[in-house]
Amino acid sequence: MFESMYDKILLWAQHRFAVRFLAIFSFIESIFFPIPTDVMLIPIVLRAPTRAFYLAAVTTVASVAGGLVGYLLGAYGFEMLEPVLHQIGYWDRYQRVIEWFDTWGFWVVFIAGFSPLPYKLFTVGAGALNLAFLPFVIASLIGRGARFYLVAKVVAVFGPKVEPTVRKYIEWLGWGCVILLLALIAYSSLD
Repeated sequence: MFESMYDKILLWAQHRFAVRFLAIFSFIESIFFPIPTDVMLIPIVLRAPTRAFYLAAVTTVASVAGGLVGYLLGAYGFEMLEPVLHQIGYWDRYQRVIEWFDTWGFWVVFIAGFSPLPYKLFTVGAGALNLAFLPFVIASLIGRGARFYLVAKVVAVFGPKVEPTVRKYIEWLGWGCVILLLALIAYSSLD
């Protein structure tokens, strides 16, 4: 199952519009899409390691542009978004994000941009709380940029060497990720 998905993603990474797909994917991931951008960035860099920094730049700019849309949605359309956050089960996480903003402000956006935390919640939260726009943009550029450049560099350097091993154990890795995701969901529902 995971091997065929892996092969399909690697095929998409070779598509002539792969960079455009990466940009679109990065943009919508910062607004609402639940799958991290790395899922698209990694195979594209794996197929074109000499373009790693260019691909990281495209990913960063598109992701921050999506983050700006999330910010604007939070600032001007939160009344419409609140029911959606309840419906998709993100309301409690969103409330936690608000608490973090009260405590750490600018640094929360930076950390969310770099970490696997759902950046989209932080973009909407920053807008809803009227976090200063320029610090939001700077924190997003630094956080998202650091993450995507790091991922691109690691994949460009080590990816071609470890790809045969990943292919060999892709089923185990895939099911391990599913189990980890289910465990995280179960743990987060205990709160």
